[in-house]
Amino acid sequence: MQHHLMASAIVCAGVLLATAGRSAEEKRFPQLSVDQLTPAQHAVADEVLKVSSLGIQGPYNVMLRSPEMAARLVALFDYLRFHTSVPRRLNEFAILIQARLWTSQVEWKAHYPLALKAGLAPAVAEDLRAGRRPASMQPDEAAVYDLCMELATRHEASDATFNEARKYLNDQQIVDLVAVSGSYVTVAMLLAAGQEPTPDGSRPLPPLAEK
Repeated sequence: MQHHLMASAIVCAGVLLATAGRSAEEKRFPQLSVDQLTPAQHAVADEVLKVSSLGIQGPYNVMLRSPEMAARLVALFDYLRFHTSVPRRLNEFAILIQARLWTSQVEWKAHYPLALKAGLAPAVAEDLRAGRRPASMQPDEAAVYDLCMELATRHEASDATFNEARKYLNDQQIVDLVAVSGSYVTVAMLLAAGQEPTPDGSRPLPPLAEK
């Protein structure tokens, strides 16, 4: 089954494009520094700094405005990133799928190297980056792609797609896969709302073309 990336995701690209050249003073959520944090924010930041290559930039800069919510999300991400039942290659692939759908530059920048390190083929990632259904996916990757794409773009999963995923994933793995996909939609939305750029200002994802 061929899937096409949602044209409406172009809107998200436009939101992120608007951040080009934005100074720290102009940010919707000015970048926090460690010495500015409240005790509640410090408690969350200490956990973030143990695992995040971004420090407290990107989504954490937005999340820390609600420290109790941030603490709960960080705990969830700890499970979904490091303790999930989903194989790391497939887990990172699922995150990249949401990054591409949302044209989330920060998500892609952070997780692209992690996906390759976990064993995702560069050609698969490049097709996804370009907005194409990857041509050289392994069977389990194709099952993950189809399930994640149907849920994200159609808001449902067909029996055929769900049953294909069940050939490679057990019940817990399917639930964890759906959870990581939805959680990284939340991350993408936080980034888009805050117009958060990548730390180096790079934009690895091109805008999606209408299909």
